Amino acid sequence: MKTTNSSTILFRNTMRITDGHLDGFRHAIAQAVAFAQEHGPQLMVDVFIDEERMLAHSFQLYRDSDAIRAHWRLSDPYIREVMEHCTVQHFEIFGAPDHDIVAAIKTPDGESFPFAISPRLAGFNRLETPGQGESPS
Repeated sequence: MKTTNSSTILFRNTMRITDGHLDGFRHAIAQAVAFAQEHGPQLMVDVFIDEERMLAHSFQLYRDSDAIRAHWRLSDPYIREVMEHCTVQHFEIFGAPDHDIVAAIKTPDGESFPFAISPRLAGFNRLETPGQGESPS
């Protein structure tokens, strides 16, 4: 089995929604995702909610560590708004982010939270786009 040489990084963020904040959380997430879709560097963003347990799971796929840095610069106000309605319960990173990315994993207010990093073992993706001027076959 060949190990993929991909630089993609997947974030999985499990958030506990604060009691009484479900509507505010929904609104803040909707704004953040709309902003990311329009301006963000993410290849994919998906957020799932478990209302019964008041948990939400956000998945974000990045091309590389530079895309994560760009996301953090652009989206800070939206991240802060979401964090007014939840706390990070657990954060998982799949892939190999640069060391400065790992060192910067904190809330917008600088608080730490539990996280784990799982390096890539094997896989593939179909995210590559044809080069400039090439037509898809």
